Amino acid sequence: LKVGQSFAHHAVVDHGKKEYGRDGIYYTNNIEGCFSLFDRMVIGIYHNISPKHIQKYTDEFVFRYNSRKTTNLIRFNSLLSNCTNRLTYNQLMK
Repeated sequence: LKVGQSFAHHAVVDHGKKEYGRDGIYYTNNIEGCFSLFDRMVIGIYHNISPKHIQKYTDEFVFRYNSRKTTNLIRFNSLLSNCTNRLTYNQLMK
């Protein structure tokens, strides 16, 4: 399944041809901004992340990014309501 089949308005831009937007609708600003925020999170908070735990860091970032327009109280309540199991230090270090 290609990405374009799932989304009605999907297009690509070719950075190699110095194309960063198309038709005033398709552009890469959002994803580049998202990558920039992820990079700042890694450098500014964690300083370094291991390949073993990168999915957990990415999951945290996705949650923060997707809830960025909500209040801290709503974000915290959402976090608690989505907790389904406990991750212990020993499980994390396996």
